[in-house]
Amino acid sequence: MRKLILPFLLFVAAITAQAQILRSPNGLVSLEFKMTTEGTPTYSLRFKDKVIVRDSRLGFELKDQPQLTSRFRILRSETSETNEVWKPVWGEVAAIRNQYRQYAITLQQKLDGSTPGRQIIVRFRLFNDGIGFRYEFPEQDQLKEFSVTDEKTEINLTGDHKAFWIPGDYDTNEYRYSTTKLSGINALNASKADEIGTRSPFADNAVQTPLMLKTADGVYINIHEAALLNYPAMYLVIDPKNFSAVTHLAPSRDGTKAVLHTPSVTPWRTIIVSDDARQILASKTILNLNEPSKIADTSWIKPQKFVGVWWEMHIGTGTWNYADVADTSLTGTDWRSLKPNGKHAANTANVKRYIDFAAKNNIQGVLVEGWNIGWEDWYGKMKEQVFDFVTPYPDFDVQELRKYAASKGVKLIMHHETSASVENYDRRVDDAFKFMKANGYDAVKTGYVGRILPKGEFHDGQWMVNHYTRIAGKAAAMQIMIDAHEPVRPTGLHRTYPNWMASEAARGNEFNAWSIGNPPEHETILPFTRLMGGPMDYTPGIFQIKLDKYGRKEQVHTTLAKQLALYVTMYSPLQMAADLPENYEKYSDAFQFIRDVPTDWDDSAYLEAEPGDHLTIARHAKGKDEWYLGAITDENGRTSAAPLAFLSRGKKYVATIYGDAIDAHWEKNPQAYKIESFIVDASTALRLSLAPGGGAAVSIKPASPSDMKKYKNYK
Repeated sequence: MRKLILPFLLFVAAITAQAQILRSPNGLVSLEFKMTTEGTPTYSLRFKDKVIVRDSRLGFELKDQPQLTSRFRILRSETSETNEVWKPVWGEVAAIRNQYRQYAITLQQKLDGSTPGRQIIVRFRLFNDGIGFRYEFPEQDQLKEFSVTDEKTEINLTGDHKAFWIPGDYDTNEYRYSTTKLSGINALNASKADEIGTRSPFADNAVQTPLMLKTADGVYINIHEAALLNYPAMYLVIDPKNFSAVTHLAPSRDGTKAVLHTPSVTPWRTIIVSDDARQILASKTILNLNEPSKIADTSWIKPQKFVGVWWEMHIGTGTWNYADVADTSLTGTDWRSLKPNGKHAANTANVKRYIDFAAKNNIQGVLVEGWNIGWEDWYGKMKEQVFDFVTPYPDFDVQELRKYAASKGVKLIMHHETSASVENYDRRVDDAFKFMKANGYDAVKTGYVGRILPKGEFHDGQWMVNHYTRIAGKAAAMQIMIDAHEPVRPTGLHRTYPNWMASEAARGNEFNAWSIGNPPEHETILPFTRLMGGPMDYTPGIFQIKLDKYGRKEQVHTTLAKQLALYVTMYSPLQMAADLPENYEKYSDAFQFIRDVPTDWDDSAYLEAEPGDHLTIARHAKGKDEWYLGAITDENGRTSAAPLAFLSRGKKYVATIYGDAIDAHWEKNPQAYKIESFIVDASTALRLSLAPGGGAAVSIKPASPSDMKKYKNYK
């Protein structure tokens, strides 16, 4: 690792009284910072001499204090350059280069002639693929404690770009994506049109980040944030006439956005830009803007696959609740007096069945939802104390299952659904984590369904942001891994808390079980939006695509082969094989890909990409000479070109292709697939035929002498 701190004159920059210009290390990205005549700081951004962001103002509005929007002067500026390599605990690559040029401007605001002015620092980092910038509030007598009522960061764009967006709802990210021009954004109407309805969008044209854009001349722009700590999540209010955006923050229940004490900093605002969509997916800028790991010993953090009873509840063959009707005054062992409904999925015998299946198929974990009392009365009742997180239902034998799982070499994964009663969870989480560790659980799936009780805070507000990171810290101290559902959307904090391994925070696969579902393009958009901030627990691997087998009219909107490809294209170090064991046993040959595919990688190659249309990704297994490839498409069939130049030169490999059959179709014939194996090398270029709504998954392993005789060369 090396880190360079260079004087300003060592890199390309120009400073005048009017403007200060800084360029990225490769010179392709440039930033201009200047002050208006009113003393308002502004910035603009270029990529390859194309204007990406027009002059855009910076500042804040404060409660009961003068605004931090004008009357500033530049007190001083500092510049530096960093070039280092760091190694993530787990991830899509084994090493990450962190290279940027930094420009920190200290601004002083003069309100009158007798008192020293308030100071803020605007810090820019220019990477080869974009920028990150944040505000810093140094310790000072003139600004100690303050409430932010609005952040006035502008991102003024240059045209009516194509946009991939979801509404600005403070409580949920689980929307279908809309694809429109900027001028066509109407988030309120979009939220009303979605079957989940709207909980709290704040304006017709407010959208969530990451916001993915494409210009008419083929430049891709991704807008998000990094290192969201002690601050509310950022939204963008779009002006459809001027193609401009201004930040808006999720409020607290009293209407303020953030309460801060100096010294403090905001999250980084990120703008990633390229004329190649593959480079957007490859970007590590958001990760690089987060702090290094707070966990010294990370040896206990284990990427893994898991199965569980979860899908049973979504398709209706099982339930979370033990009984159909509950006396809400019952607690503890009194629940044994309830009459079981006969469909409770988290029972000892059924969980043993999943443990056996996991052990047989090289799957490390079993997630058990609905194991604990309270599910009869958990949702929509606005109760503050539904769960205690330590009391099992009568048919769930904690001690027996602990012993049984250990005897099979399988780890059970805990489930903590808070039912949005977060203060109740805060009070009980220490005991809950102790209970987990005493019974052999090293990972937990947390859940936050509903409006936060009793405070009425929003999922994306400052109070809840602090809760999520507090739980991550407590879990780290107990050596527990976290998979968070219904949290704020990720911003790269898995670098700082590598035990926070995955989140949902978007519309997952379960929507296909009981709603109009996810359109075939959905999984081609998510890598450019939700996954920019971190891994997603999308729960792939559904083989029984049409659900009429269970008396349901719904279906998954992909082919079976595409479900396999998602294990490569939708990255997560905690990856679920979400379907029922009997469905995997029925298609055991296709399930071999799930048995084989890793959850941790040494390298990733982005071969093809176009948001909303298709993508092809290849990944190198951690510590092995094996590659796995996933190609997916939207509702249109297409041929994916996949050159294998990433393979070691001079070696032969067996490529096993799990692809769509010639007559496959996501709606008409989704379970039609074919499996073929060929000898390939670094000069091979695969041509993968993807059905409408389809995909292909490929495992590539070194060829043995017997393989060379058994399989033909790919042509």
